[in-house]
Amino acid sequence: MTQYILEIAYLIASITFIIGLKMMSNPKKARQGNLIAAAGMTIAIIGTIFLYSKEGLTSRDNIKMILIFGGIAAGTIIGWLTAKKVQMTKMPELVSMFNGMGGACAALIGLMEFHHSVGQTSTMITVLAGMIIGSVSFSGSIIAYLKLNGAMAKPIRLPKYNIINTIVMFALFAFAAYVVVSGTDSSTMLYLLFAAALFYGILFVIPIGGADMPVVISLLNSFTGLAAAFGGFLYDNKVMLTGGILVGSAGTLLTIVMCKAMNRSLFSVIFGSFGGTTAAADGAEVAGSIKDISTTDVAVLMNYSKRVVIVPGYGLAVAQAQHIIHELELLLEERGVEVKYAIHPVAGRMPGHMNVLLAESNVDYGKMVEMDEINSEFEQTDVVLVVGANDVVNPAAKTDPSSPIYGMPILDVEKAKHIIVNKRSMSAGYAGIENLLFYDPKTSMFFGDAKKALTALVAELKTM
Repeated sequence: MTQYILEIAYLIASITFIIGLKMMSNPKKARQGNLIAAAGMTIAIIGTIFLYSKEGLTSRDNIKMILIFGGIAAGTIIGWLTAKKVQMTKMPELVSMFNGMGGACAALIGLMEFHHSVGQTSTMITVLAGMIIGSVSFSGSIIAYLKLNGAMAKPIRLPKYNIINTIVMFALFAFAAYVVVSGTDSSTMLYLLFAAALFYGILFVIPIGGADMPVVISLLNSFTGLAAAFGGFLYDNKVMLTGGILVGSAGTLLTIVMCKAMNRSLFSVIFGSFGGTTAAADGAEVAGSIKDISTTDVAVLMNYSKRVVIVPGYGLAVAQAQHIIHELELLLEERGVEVKYAIHPVAGRMPGHMNVLLAESNVDYGKMVEMDEINSEFEQTDVVLVVGANDVVNPAAKTDPSSPIYGMPILDVEKAKHIIVNKRSMSAGYAGIENLLFYDPKTSMFFGDAKKALTALVAELKTM
């Protein structure tokens, strides 16, 4: 009877995962979807603890139950406090770290189940596949976290690193195949394989530049899902299998979306060097001059506009200026100005990052317009205000074949009547190249910290 109840619990949990993931595609329902999926996971965990039974293997003595619930409590507290305290600008780092922990769990399952699977070829393949993929995801995610956190700002490229990485990858596969075929029960071999997988995860990520790191994170996320799915096969656990497949497929699709948004293949991300250094290719010679604009002039220009489009970038997130920019939006709308936000797929540090940031300040979701929809409107726009964005508005992506961002879809802000760019300085974006937009005759540079500059702009508008 308990087995049937457990299967029903797993079915309910699997359905909530699917419903929750579907709801996350809608910003208005994302939070509710997250809670529904979390409720499903809670049902699955409780059902496993109290209802799962396998003759000769399952026991529920007091010490085990204390350890299980102690671990759940510790993890819940750490996860809750970390998520509550993390800044929005640090969300990609948090995603990377949490993903790494998922990979570590999958690797630990492999380490524990190895000795129970010796002599069973299919089971051994499942165990080692989950351990290797989980280990690669764990070590790779930790390196990605360090890169995003600034601890490893520059990529590390060994001579012929592509060849080295490929050799290590095939050697890892060959080593795993030998362990399976030989039927060895050696702990030494197991931990050597584990160490080799960790080493490959490090080699896999350290050469990749900072701008490509969000793509790598989503790819590693798909690895973690795949490793979890192998765990589901191993334990014949349907809900674990479903969750792993959903995470793996979602991570893969997100990787494809980001590669498409940057017009780069996954191969070029892994083996290329985009965003690796601020000393990237020089590209075409820049012609024109920089033109400053004062707070008063920006206020006058916006006050007498009919349509304003705001292009938020990572600089907006760093300055925590989302609340003041929403105040600017409301102030302009009171004066009959139509205001929209143009969202590039990779604005911020990962897809959806900028949407969540703006939603935090109660910006209406209907005002956040994706690149494909907003590009046709720039010609009828009086003023475009670019706040902290760089490469996603650089016309070099369309005009300069020598540019490292050439071919990347961008926001066509250069078609607007007036362009105001707010930046701290003339520093380059992730691609490490000059932004041709800054030298456009229609562009004026509004220098300063986004929060301070926009606060001064709002104050100036209120006096008009």
